[in-house]
Amino acid sequence: MIIKLEHTGKKYNSEWIFRDLNYRFESGYKYAILGKNGSGKSTLLRMISGILDPTEGFVKYCDSENISSQDIFRYITLAAPYQEVIEDFTINELLKFHFSFKNPLPGLTLRNINDLLNFPVSSKKHIREYSSGMKQRIKIALAVFSDVPVILLDEPAMNLDVTGLEWYLELIQRYTDKRLVIVCSNQEKEEILFCTEKIQIGDYKPVGTRIR
Repeated sequence: MIIKLEHTGKKYNSEWIFRDLNYRFESGYKYAILGKNGSGKSTLLRMISGILDPTEGFVKYCDSENISSQDIFRYITLAAPYQEVIEDFTINELLKFHFSFKNPLPGLTLRNINDLLNFPVSSKKHIREYSSGMKQRIKIALAVFSDVPVILLDEPAMNLDVTGLEWYLELIQRYTDKRLVIVCSNQEKEEILFCTEKIQIGDYKPVGTRIR
């Protein structure tokens, strides 16, 4: 899978968040998008995912053939703080719902995935009763365990304790080989240490503009 950004920029009202960004993302590599809070990392990630359109330039997708921006959702999963999980569901109900739209990785069943979440609570509890760290694990699991070539993670370590962080890093190591992984972070810390390629979003902030 290849994602190409060609002279891309995003503007809100009269303010450019970033501009003239040219980059090529490829399967088999892991990328970190770095920058301060409010610098535009999430905006860029949402543009890569197809949720947002660029104000200028192009985002192009290619697997064995070109993919339209309308169809890219079939190839991508996104885990982000601004996403919500359906809190009236139990974990089993949520897994069944999510994997009715995307296939799980080969060899994994819904029971396997539930076991890999390793929650110390009854599977009959509603998700609204889960801690913020457990909800974050769910978002990461749905992204990583979906059989897609591209995984987008926005601040994945948010709300994770030490055990949760270790769990997340193990998932990345075990299940993302040969896939394209892009992680947003506001600092160089454990959640992006596996990334070999790094982008500083501030390098594409036009001079004289404010950070939103």
